[in-house]
Amino acid sequence: MQDEAGEVDLRDEEGEIRPEFLHAVAAALDAGEAAKLRDLALPLHEADLADLIELLRPEQRTMLIATLGEDFDAATLPELDEAVRDQVLETMPTEQVAEALQQLDSDDAVYVIEDLDKEEQTDILAKLPHFERLALERSLEYPEDSAGRIMQTDLIAVPPFWSVGQTIDYMREAEDLPDRFYELFVVDPAYHLLGSVALNSLLRAKRPTSIDAVTERDIHPIPVEADQEAVARQFERYNLTSAPVVDGGGRLVGVITADDIVEVVQEEASEDILRMGGVAGERVSDSVWRTASHRFAWLFANLITAILASVVISLFEATIEQMVALAVLMPIVASMGGNAGTQTMTVAVRALATQDIGPANALRVIWRESAVGLLNGLLFAVIMAAIAFFWFGSDKLGLVIGVAMIVNLLAAALAGILIPLGLDALGLDPAIASGVFVTTVTDVVGFFAFLGLAALWLV
Repeated sequence: MQDEAGEVDLRDEEGEIRPEFLHAVAAALDAGEAAKLRDLALPLHEADLADLIELLRPEQRTMLIATLGEDFDAATLPELDEAVRDQVLETMPTEQVAEALQQLDSDDAVYVIEDLDKEEQTDILAKLPHFERLALERSLEYPEDSAGRIMQTDLIAVPPFWSVGQTIDYMREAEDLPDRFYELFVVDPAYHLLGSVALNSLLRAKRPTSIDAVTERDIHPIPVEADQEAVARQFERYNLTSAPVVDGGGRLVGVITADDIVEVVQEEASEDILRMGGVAGERVSDSVWRTASHRFAWLFANLITAILASVVISLFEATIEQMVALAVLMPIVASMGGNAGTQTMTVAVRALATQDIGPANALRVIWRESAVGLLNGLLFAVIMAAIAFFWFGSDKLGLVIGVAMIVNLLAAALAGILIPLGLDALGLDPAIASGVFVTTVTDVVGFFAFLGLAALWLV
């Protein structure tokens, strides 16, 4: 789609970048038309420019950034996929990267360089002014995925004895304030956190009023080494817009805002989903070799479980030879158990991640999932028994598959809840390992129950 001036619209109705726009940029790059390329790229929002860069080939990304030069928007860097961002940073001169970091909030600057090699980090940090370098180095010392990594060090802190008017005048005159802020913090001379003042409270108070009088002391400070998932839960629990971050001595060291938490929630949710599929850390921008090698270990683990299930089947080889119908119906029992187990496991893993399951309600959830598994087992037992009877004309075969269905769906429900709980209790990530164990249980129990009952009642 084009507008009246003949320019191609950036995004379609689905929010995706239009192929026509991408082709226009690629054509300008290939033809070396710098002026046209700048006309297309410079008006873009940093998030749109990041999406565009990710769609280009590696050599095209280099050409685009080189063409934009000093006009390249530094805010684009935090929006890029990690693999693409690292490739972009490698093509940018160290001085340009350092200049870009100075234009970013401290939390975004840390996010941009935290995955670089130590040597590269040192080279870039050496080009920064002394104060900004110290701030970034201090943030990089905190554990990965901690509050210290996602906090901003740019904040407003005032003493309690200032007046409202004095504080407002200070904010009007100071040149180093954060670009956006929602509250200011009250500290003592040693920078210990005393409370906070929301902007609406500040603006509604009379100028002579002391800051101490409008200070909110019922706040929820976040330890600097707290895990970012725990921080996200605190924001959700208390409906926070921003929250102060304190060190072990209660001194104010930074602030976390809601936009940081949105990214954390998205990152953690994506991570959990990828882990459950055995592709944690994988990105669409990864190379073929990296992707294949990364998936190999998970597929190999699944191969072992499949061999184990095949071993169970081989134990009843003579039974299957005497009744071919068993080979026809056998996959149904295992498949139903696998799907039921995956449903329960998905709910359990997500509930553990959000702390909706704990010692207080674990037994109740286990009984609930067991009841669901038993109920579904009974319903599908009736359905499959009827199908087996009309298909093969054997009421005994219908009884066998019906009972096997009950046993396997109950086992699937128990495995789907108990395995994640057990792994979590052992300090292991249930999102990574649960799938293999649950699949193993449902396959082995399904085949063993179906074929074992057949060997007892039919042969």
